[in-house]
Amino acid sequence: MKKVIMGVAVMALLLSGCNNANNQQGAETTQTETTATTPEAEVQGFAYKVDPASVVEWVGSKPTGKHNGTVNVTEGGLNVAEGKLAGGEFVLDMNSIAVLDLEAGKGKEDLEAHLKGTDPEKVDHFFNVKEFPTATFVLKSFDGKTVVGDLTVKGKTKEVSFPATVVVTDTEVTINSEPFKINRVDFGVNFGSKSVFDNLKDKFIDDEVTLVVKAKATK
Repeated sequence: MKKVIMGVAVMALLLSGCNNANNQQGAETTQTETTATTPEAEVQGFAYKVDPASVVEWVGSKPTGKHNGTVNVTEGGLNVAEGKLAGGEFVLDMNSIAVLDLEAGKGKEDLEAHLKGTDPEKVDHFFNVKEFPTATFVLKSFDGKTVVGDLTVKGKTKEVSFPATVVVTDTEVTINSEPFKINRVDFGVNFGSKSVFDNLKDKFIDDEVTLVVKAKATK
């Protein structure tokens, strides 16, 4: 039995150390690859509905340290066939991005605002939640060990895969994943990326963000 993960997001993950990189970029570069958007989940189409306590944990790193936090999975669901995971979709609320390693009044609010893009001068540095309030993960296949699906962040879709453990009962499906990594630049999250900007020296943020999915869906 196995557990699914999502990638996400968070994405947000992604994003440690923005405070040290604020002056490096004035604009995002244009992505040339074809992108796609994924509609939000139609919960009524799933046998198991996602529990709103589900989260994706993220860790973003830079040379001088790292930040970690969560993004809430607020909508979506899963289907099961013959006791096995058969499909699903998860919707992540990007407005729920939380930083867990900083205290209130000591940088927490500033970093969360930067990640969300609520500062008018930094709207598109990371996730631009006003224009892109949600991210989605659509499950395409699960072989008992590896989940494969389409992750959509900031309107850009990329196939990702990750190891997962899923436990199925008559009333619920629990999902727990091993840590896995996504490249935030694939989704247009370019701030502080030395693969995009060549003048950052040691003031860069790693392109790879580590994610862990902790989710539950119930009937």
